[in-house]
Amino acid sequence: MGDACFSTQLIDGDGVFNVSGLDNFMKEVKLGECGLSYAVVSIMGPQSSGKSTLLNHLFGTNFREMDAFKGRSQTTKGIWLAKAQNIEPCTLVMDLEGTDGRERGEDDTAFEKQSALFALAVSDIVLINMWCHDIGREQAANKPLLKTVFQVMMRLFSPRKTTLLFVIRDKSKTPLENLEPILREDIQKIWDAVPKPHAHKETPLSEFFNVEVVALSSYEEKEELFKEQVSHLRARFQHSIAPGGLAGDRRGVVPASGFSFSSQQFWKIIKENKDLDLPAHKVMVATVRCEEIGNEKVASFTADEEWQQFEEAIQHDYVPGFGKKLSSILDRCLSEYDMEAIYFDEGVRTSKRQQLESKLLQLVNPAYQLLLGHLRTRTLEAFKESFDKALTKEGFAAAAARNCMQTFLEQFDKGSEDAAIQQVKWDPSKVKDKLKRDMEAHVASVRNAKLSELCAKYEAQLTKALAEPVEALLDSASEDTWPAIRKLLQRETKAVVSGLESALSAFELDEASEKDLLAKLENHGRSVVESKAKEEAGRVLIRMKDRFSTLFSRDADSMPRVWTGKEDIKAITKTARSASMKLLATLAAIRLDEDVDNIENTLSLALVDTARPGTTDRSIQSFDPLASSSWERVPEDKTLISPVQCKSLWRQFKAETEYTVTQAIAAQVSHNIDLYMCSLCATKNCGASHLKVLYFVCCPLEILTVILISLLYM
Repeated sequence: MGDACFSTQLIDGDGVFNVSGLDNFMKEVKLGECGLSYAVVSIMGPQSSGKSTLLNHLFGTNFREMDAFKGRSQTTKGIWLAKAQNIEPCTLVMDLEGTDGRERGEDDTAFEKQSALFALAVSDIVLINMWCHDIGREQAANKPLLKTVFQVMMRLFSPRKTTLLFVIRDKSKTPLENLEPILREDIQKIWDAVPKPHAHKETPLSEFFNVEVVALSSYEEKEELFKEQVSHLRARFQHSIAPGGLAGDRRGVVPASGFSFSSQQFWKIIKENKDLDLPAHKVMVATVRCEEIGNEKVASFTADEEWQQFEEAIQHDYVPGFGKKLSSILDRCLSEYDMEAIYFDEGVRTSKRQQLESKLLQLVNPAYQLLLGHLRTRTLEAFKESFDKALTKEGFAAAAARNCMQTFLEQFDKGSEDAAIQQVKWDPSKVKDKLKRDMEAHVASVRNAKLSELCAKYEAQLTKALAEPVEALLDSASEDTWPAIRKLLQRETKAVVSGLESALSAFELDEASEKDLLAKLENHGRSVVESKAKEEAGRVLIRMKDRFSTLFSRDADSMPRVWTGKEDIKAITKTARSASMKLLATLAAIRLDEDVDNIENTLSLALVDTARPGTTDRSIQSFDPLASSSWERVPEDKTLISPVQCKSLWRQFKAETEYTVTQAIAAQVSHNIDLYMCSLCATKNCGASHLKVLYFVCCPLEILTVILISLLYM
């Protein structure tokens, strides 16, 4: 079954290019699928020389033919384009407006030259239709046409070698073997006469054209013979672009998908009366078409349902198999580009492919980065869950934390490999580094929390070991109090610090950090002691009164004293006050560093031993040693009770204990009076009635004598 014949007017008689008509034509004949496997044939010749008739018989086209009964007139206006039927490869046939037509006039040769140049630029084979009787004639109708062809050929930079097929119409009885030499001689003369650029002054015609000659009988007089000859000629157009075929070297050919754009640009340049640079034109067409193909592929990619589904899914979570599936979509897109752009200039094609790949990867990169973000989040959450479970079971261990981190970093590596796209080597290291920092931050947070818990545990342990014993030692207030406290502090601190040091080994701290924590625990022990000392110093007055009361009111066996008159109240008072003074001296300063001070001696001299032997005149006594805010050889931060505070406390202490002493004296006086009255009455066991007798019987002088004797005990 024969091919359908499609045709369109490519350029109208006014020189307007029919862009939409050509695009529709290309779609109808599926020209874009041909790549480089297509040929373009055009025909030139005088008006009404049977060009359209020849093309219709030769290629099965349907160009409008002249009606012989209506006389010779212009039938083809502008340039028409059709597809040859049943010829391989796809062959496009252009029918050009005839030359020397009366409709345009003798002087209007602009369109003739423009159309000739256009035909030479786009055609592989140009048919020159000429009358047999013009061969050898000086005024032949084809001579202006040939001059035009040769002249415009000079305007093609680096022209491709085109086949000129001279078709001799209405051949006479003269054999072709005799006509062809004459025709070639005519052609050579015209070539030699055409002005040429300096570079082509000596260039032979054969460098520009393959010249072929055929002869056909008259269609009107010998129709059957004409058709037979045309049939033989038609065979020469089969596989015309194959090596040794009728077509030329095809150096300037553009891929079929770029034919429309190329033709438009050719005509635009020709209309602007500019020279045609075919190599540059080829690059320009390749640039535009490859860019168009690239843009089509970008649009196709963004509209791809599979990609859209991926893009939507990635907004919410990690998508397994992303890299492999997306690489497949990208590969399909790039392969389609390669197939459509394969016949364009290699340099341009490669460059535009790189641009296409870059655009596609720019579209994909946000999704890839988002995917890595989801992967990082998932991996981090899984790490935290696993790490926290291990922490609950086994406690914190730096080595276990490292192993857990390594395990999940390897999981991230596998996930990033799964997300990798084969067309590009994107580096996921920044995301991995962020994941690692997040993991380390979590481990550090947990480690710090566990360290705080551990330190708090041992601090509480040390506090418990020190608080009550220190309080008891301070309450005893003897010369051995602070040495005993220091010994207790050293012993308990050493034991607790040793336990903490052992527990810290699992944390693998650096030496400086570990020393800081151990030193902090040691300082905590000192702080506990100092805190207790401050507490006891705050209630020193109560402690002093309690101690005085205990020593004054109870004997050596801790039994309550009975004031019979035999007791030395003065000595007992001094002993009790000295003990209270020692308590004050003990709590006046913190003594954890074995530094020697003179607080007790100072307080003893200033408060207890106020009457020095041999010194009775107050005027010669030295200055008050307690009239100061600091102790000698005692730092301010170690002072709990200043000298002046000690003086004030002692004054208050004496005032508040004086009543106890007075009561004891009164008890002794009462007892002595009872004894005296018994002796006066010579009555034994008279009891309390003696006081009454004293008031009514004894003289006042005798009573005063008894009281004065009692006061001597003070």
